[in-house]
Amino acid sequence: MKVKTKSFGFRLWSYFALFTALIFTVLWLLQTVFLQSFYDSMIIKNTKSVAESIISDGQNENINDEIDELAHKNSVLVFITDTDGNILYSSDEFNGMRKKGFSVENSVMNGKRNEKHQGGYRSLPDGYGEFLEEISERGIYESQSENYYVYGSYIDYYKMGEQAVLYVGATIDAVGASVTIIGMQLIWVTILSVVVGFVLSWFIARRFSVPVAALSEKAKKLGEKNYETGFKKGFCTELDELSDTLDKTNKKLNEVHDFQMELLANVSHDLRTPLTMIKGYAEMIRDISWEDEKQCSEDVAVIIKETDRLTALVNEIMEYSELRSEGMTEDFEKIDLSQLVSRAANSFENLKKPDGIIVERAIEENIFVTGSESRLERELYNLMDNAARHTGDNRKITVSLAMKNNKAVISVKDYGKGIPESELANIWDRYYTTRMRKGKGVSGLGLAIVRQITELHKGTCCVHSETEKGSIFIIELPAEA
Repeated sequence: MKVKTKSFGFRLWSYFALFTALIFTVLWLLQTVFLQSFYDSMIIKNTKSVAESIISDGQNENINDEIDELAHKNSVLVFITDTDGNILYSSDEFNGMRKKGFSVENSVMNGKRNEKHQGGYRSLPDGYGEFLEEISERGIYESQSENYYVYGSYIDYYKMGEQAVLYVGATIDAVGASVTIIGMQLIWVTILSVVVGFVLSWFIARRFSVPVAALSEKAKKLGEKNYETGFKKGFCTELDELSDTLDKTNKKLNEVHDFQMELLANVSHDLRTPLTMIKGYAEMIRDISWEDEKQCSEDVAVIIKETDRLTALVNEIMEYSELRSEGMTEDFEKIDLSQLVSRAANSFENLKKPDGIIVERAIEENIFVTGSESRLERELYNLMDNAARHTGDNRKITVSLAMKNNKAVISVKDYGKGIPESELANIWDRYYTTRMRKGKGVSGLGLAIVRQITELHKGTCCVHSETEKGSIFIIELPAEA
């Protein structure tokens, strides 16, 4: 089986393997190369800490017991002498054991550290005279050789009326023999850990790659009608959220596809009719009426009318498509809705004067909303245009604006034949008026655009209608203080 070196699983496994190798490289360096220096620094630090503790408690009458405890715990050699080198007290790592009743034979001890002084103390180390000279000159002594570390200082010892000398020494070569043992142990630990780490990382990588691969397959099916999730949630929140996003994307793609198909199915007829008439009348002008000025003028007027109708149809389709795709609110601002409704009603009445349309108004003042002024004006125009197309013989429509329950309520009433109750639930659907109400509108998108604009402004829309009494279209928008 060919290994996909750029796959998610292989990359994740390789990173785990690299991480394992890096960890053991650092471990080898720490346990072999840097072990001795780390050990030496810790011994020196502990030795200084022991010396500081003894110096600080030098006047305590129990200082000797404390020295024994510190010497035993930290494996150091301690001498307290006068300035002439006479031993006042000494202790080592075995002294505390003797006091507790343990028998420590000389054979257990090592070299000069086991030799006894006449007073019962251990012999002073070689070079103690030079040590005293350094102390007298500098007050503090510190020396490190290949195998030994010494720290010295003056101390106020409780048995003396004058200052005594403190000597603390520690062996620092004990780790040398342990490096070989640690190295052999590390070899076996490394081999076992690397094998376990590689196997474990392979399982982890596979565990992660399976849901990612499932999401990849899921993404390939976006937009298909037989879209199936094939993804089990619960592995991790991020992948679950990505799966939900793909589901929403698929839903949107299907909506867009359905919209495109519906657009082609329903608009093709509306486009075909004006195009056919434009072509027919153009051919009539070319073949028949081009010499008859009056007839030619009438035919041209029909062409212009159908061209205007076609342009309006295309504009409404483009506007509705834009509203469906944007869902954006960047251009929203606080708007005086009272002024907007008044202005739109005046403009519409002036536009429809040739058709005898009368616009009655009942508009409250100082009502504000947040939104797009151009969109809301377009919404109101569509409602008034729809009312004008379906009003009764009185050629009157009524435009109202009022506050109700902290909402701005716009209503547009016509006095026509009304809408059958069976059609009220579908009146906002695109192309419904064209198909079912023998379309007095341009495209059947006018009310669909109204609903889309209302939803964009977080509002609601509805219609109330009675047969032979007309219809009232109502828009409710969140009002601003």
